[in-house]
Amino acid sequence: MESNRIGRRTVLRTAGALAAATAVTGCGTLMGTGESRGSSGGGKKRLVVSNSGGAYNDALTQAVYEPFGKETGITVTTVNYQSAQIIAQVKQGRPQVDLMDNTMLNFQKMARLECLEPMDHDRLKSVKGAGIAEHNLPEYALGKNVWASVMAYRTDSLKRAPKSWADFWNTHAFSGPRSLQSPDADIPELEFALLADGVPPDKLYPLDLDRAFASLSRIRGDVKKFWNTGALPAVLLGRKEVVATSLWGGRADELIKQGVPVAYQWNEARRLTNGWGIPKGAANTDAAYKLIDFSLRPEVQAAFAKLSPTGGPVVPAATKLLSDDVLATLPTSPKNLKTGFDADVAWWDKNRDVVAKRWQEWVDA
Repeated sequence: MESNRIGRRTVLRTAGALAAATAVTGCGTLMGTGESRGSSGGGKKRLVVSNSGGAYNDALTQAVYEPFGKETGITVTTVNYQSAQIIAQVKQGRPQVDLMDNTMLNFQKMARLECLEPMDHDRLKSVKGAGIAEHNLPEYALGKNVWASVMAYRTDSLKRAPKSWADFWNTHAFSGPRSLQSPDADIPELEFALLADGVPPDKLYPLDLDRAFASLSRIRGDVKKFWNTGALPAVLLGRKEVVATSLWGGRADELIKQGVPVAYQWNEARRLTNGWGIPKGAANTDAAYKLIDFSLRPEVQAAFAKLSPTGGPVVPAATKLLSDDVLATLPTSPKNLKTGFDADVAWWDKNRDVVAKRWQEWVDA
């Protein structure tokens, strides 16, 4: 989930993290050492930020943390705690980070568990009049960059391009093995199954589980692999083990740059958002708000979008600062916004366990 999305390697737990985890019932497996991944800025003040590490952290460091440090004198130090680990810290009254960068789905859970400070939008000049979508402005978090799951396919295997998930499900007209996401990677793609069955994008939620799993059953025999890591579908597509797959945005662009005959379809893409959340009891909220505000400036949003395929700006003005080539790769470009949909994180938070149980029953059937 958190680690799989960006391909970060799983690392050993520290003894202290494990002890904290056992204090919270149902927090799940903890990944990450919690050690510093890097810092920026040269000031005496320090802000500790948790994110998922890897290339994602590298892009943030270049586009956000370092410019912020130079402007404010506040050093940003990053760690790779996951949300379950920070929940454990908050429950013990000792959060070890000032600010979290995580998915809005995980923030939905943390808010339900009363582990986040309310987000005071009045302290954020960059939010006022910025046109940020309402679903990215919940009470306890704030969206900052959007990524998406899209359909990708081999142009040398299919005589014509699939245009929709209905085409993906049409194994007669578009023959060949497929791949789809399993719950081990993140939330499964039940929305795609419903779209393939004729449900309009604006009528998806609440998801009809019976209809979704019935739709999945129709294509199950053609799914070679339900992938469980973010890198795997690109590998399967690159090796021509499948002719079409779902995958996270940016993976197909990497294959295309390598000369692999691959294309992808933004139509009916599922968008999800990463955002900011402040753990309850965090020690340095003033600096946290300064970084949040800085990260939402249009020029900073655009700088991050140029460096990361997960960097779809939430601030519309940022897209005016980007070239057509960059906009073509982003889920929040004016063109791509019209063809995709946003995952309902409130629904998924409420129903994730139910879906996991149904999925296992379906797999075992």
